[in-house]
Amino acid sequence: MANIKEITVPDIGDFDEVEVIEVLVDAGDSIEAEDSLISLESDKATMEIPSPEAGVVKQIKVAIGDKVSRGSVILLLESSNAVQSAAELETEEVDTDAETESPATVSETVPENVQAPSDTTESTDEIIPYAPDTVAGQPRSHASPSVRRFAFELGVNLNQVRGSGPKARILKEDVQGFVKQAMQQAPSAASTGAAIPPVPKVDFAKFGEIEDRPLSRIKKIAGKHLHACWLNIPHVTQFDEADITDLEEFRKSMKEEAERKGVRMTPLVFIMKAVVSALKEYPQFNSSLDDSQENLILKKYFNLGVAVDTPDGLMVPVIRDVDNKGFYELAEELMEISRRARDGSLAPADLQGGTFSISSLGGIGGSNFTPIINAPEVAILGVARSQMKPIWNGDDFEPRLMLPLALSYDHRVIDGADGARFITYLSKMLTDIRKVLL
Repeated sequence: MANIKEITVPDIGDFDEVEVIEVLVDAGDSIEAEDSLISLESDKATMEIPSPEAGVVKQIKVAIGDKVSRGSVILLLESSNAVQSAAELETEEVDTDAETESPATVSETVPENVQAPSDTTESTDEIIPYAPDTVAGQPRSHASPSVRRFAFELGVNLNQVRGSGPKARILKEDVQGFVKQAMQQAPSAASTGAAIPPVPKVDFAKFGEIEDRPLSRIKKIAGKHLHACWLNIPHVTQFDEADITDLEEFRKSMKEEAERKGVRMTPLVFIMKAVVSALKEYPQFNSSLDDSQENLILKKYFNLGVAVDTPDGLMVPVIRDVDNKGFYELAEELMEISRRARDGSLAPADLQGGTFSISSLGGIGGSNFTPIINAPEVAILGVARSQMKPIWNGDDFEPRLMLPLALSYDHRVIDGADGARFITYLSKMLTDIRKVLL
């Protein structure tokens, strides 16, 4: 009887219900000890789970998108000892090249009821830019773990590579040929206008000492999303200043009470409430275009994304139902979600469902900036550092605390007049925060 073993997820530390983002082997593959089986992604890190021993994969028990934890079964493995015993019974001489064909041969012995894992994954439209690119609905390519690792290092999607090995198995040479063909086609695509011309390559080491530092995973994903937003959305940015002298005085008067409640009452809390008031007055700012780009989806809920500066890059967690929460409740939730963003402990749900975003650099500095819209939203508010300025009151100049505002919006949905109306209304709400309560 074949020696079939269950290979399970080992102790992966303080992680529970971790998502499978890649299955690195197929039923029928011959693997060695320490070959990677699956890739897992938690809120804090990405990790690969190695095989504890060599053998032949008989059945995959997980699929992309599954949640696993310590002890979850990854696959059924026929250990190498059992495979060797069966091989000794064979009377035919084994060809020296059979090693590359063995996975295909073994796969023929897998029972018909064993199904290969499918690349089904949850839609990532709502959690861009925080979910990795996926290819849904495509059959998994047939390749060994070493070839998959080689393709991963080159950034090649194996679903696009035609295999020349037995049963269309993808070989290392196939990956190399795919890369060579892509390199040859790249110049012609750019020259015909089918793609943006590439930036010239420069050998910076010729001019002095350099250091290569890879971007964090968050920056890579966010960068791709922001690039797509910038290319696909016609941005317009409207500027204004809000007189927050009275608001700041009111905020400071609440400081002691806020400390007793264990929260920090920051200006952002008041800005969020003022933004919701403006969104109710101008609902087209709380919307998204549908897939046809011809209809507007107006949202009746108010979930605000708040940009948080983390060690790994910018993240935009979402605070839900801001219209139904008081100042202290918002202050507490803002503190908690910002802490979790910096700790890397946000859940996917924390990054979904935003209707409008706020990026505040007031705690850092700068006089103003132009924020990029976070699609599929149609607008974003940028807030810079407030400054005391002399403002003419009709009789003389008086010192007033002015808050710079920058509103970027999708010009396909919002015209300049409505952009000006929105930011003017918002400025009035911040000038007299009591109006938010009306």
